[in-house]
Amino acid sequence: MSKLEKRSGRIIIPEELNAGIQQEIQNSRKRQAGKKRAGRPGCKKAIRRMGAAAAAVCFLFTAALNTSQVFAKEAGQLPVIGVMAQVLTFRSYETVKDDIAVAVAIPSVEMIAEDTGITVDEINQEIFARCDQYADDAVLRAEEYRTAFLETGGTQEEWAEHDIKITVGYEVKQQNADYLSFVVRGSESWTNAYNESKYYNLDLKTGEIVTLKDMLGSDYVELVNRCIREQISERQQAGEVFFTAEEGGFTGISEDTKFYINENNRPVIVFEKYEIAPGSLGEIEFEITGGN
Repeated sequence: MSKLEKRSGRIIIPEELNAGIQQEIQNSRKRQAGKKRAGRPGCKKAIRRMGAAAAAVCFLFTAALNTSQVFAKEAGQLPVIGVMAQVLTFRSYETVKDDIAVAVAIPSVEMIAEDTGITVDEINQEIFARCDQYADDAVLRAEEYRTAFLETGGTQEEWAEHDIKITVGYEVKQQNADYLSFVVRGSESWTNAYNESKYYNLDLKTGEIVTLKDMLGSDYVELVNRCIREQISERQQAGEVFFTAEEGGFTGISEDTKFYINENNRPVIVFEKYEIAPGSLGEIEFEITGGN
């Protein structure tokens, strides 16, 4: 409850809603003062007032969700019934220096059901270190690029037109009673060479990182390769273009193959932009069926 209170203290309520809340509080106090003068209410009346107050809180909460994006974002981070863990923004900031824009949102895994005995400190430390390091390295790369650009005749105005943006963020893929799956990404608008993504798949029953072998069985390599080749063939017939093996296209998965767990609790293999197909297709995904 103390964690919930701390988070609710950061919620920003729209001015018009806040004014309405304050007015309702004043009206309620006047009504209660009048009732006290008339006589002490009985237990049933007190219970009815508590029910009405709960309904009013529910109404105000719903109104806040509908009128404030900030409130809705904060409310979306509150614990969900039936879910054992969630991903919250641990640290976020935005800066602009020398026309280099940086936007960072570092996630943190928080256990809702704390009696599970599952600890996530190691994962959180790794995420923080990875995000912080990427942001520092990306800024350094951009500054070196800026220096080289200006030293070779570029102007400040031309540099500003490059619209350099460095982004570190995350996306939750699955959050239920079985798994917590999310990806942490770092990207630089001026180059794809250093873009990074790290997928985290956590088994909430054991607290362990989930592998493809865990989900699909000991013959997962053969199963995944067959499934991906079948899907590539189908997509090629539909007009999509994939690199051949000689061009660096798909030849099979490895231990480092990236995946997340979708809403069907199935693994989805992810290939980065340009990895097995032209960049115009962006990231390529394959949902894997079968296995355990």
